[in-house]
Amino acid sequence: MLTPESLKQIDIELAKYPADRRRSAVMAALRIAQTEKGWLAPETIEFVADYIGIAPVAAYEVATFYNMYNLQPVGKYKLTVCTNLPCALRGGVDAGEYLKKKLGIGYGETTPDGKFTLIEGECMGACGDAPVMLLNNHKMCSFMTEEAIEQKLAELQ
Repeated sequence: MLTPESLKQIDIELAKYPADRRRSAVMAALRIAQTEKGWLAPETIEFVADYIGIAPVAAYEVATFYNMYNLQPVGKYKLTVCTNLPCALRGGVDAGEYLKKKLGIGYGETTPDGKFTLIEGECMGACGDAPVMLLNNHKMCSFMTEEAIEQKLAELQ
């Protein structure tokens, strides 16, 4: 279900915990699986659970709680815009609306070419850089004015 390389990475995560605490590696294991597959299909979540030795429901609890896990296919670039209060006060809602208009999609949707998925996010802990956008769950983009959004989209083309 996962490549030997991904399984090796999961094994490295598992080695960080005592045998009776293997479940502590579930977040890292799901991240590794998602990096390989692009998203977490139910069978992938179940495979990860079986591999680390926990009940599938325990892995589902984690995958459905945190918004960094993609439970359906997403575009090549997942853009998560913070619209929580501090970002909203500094243009987060406007940034989201601009992206909706620019990309022709709403939150939770993917462009027809499969390139961009737009997500509305909660606090990302960078209120001083508001409005912020998270790119593919890993790269924080700060001060996302219309001009900054245009520049970022041009970089991603």
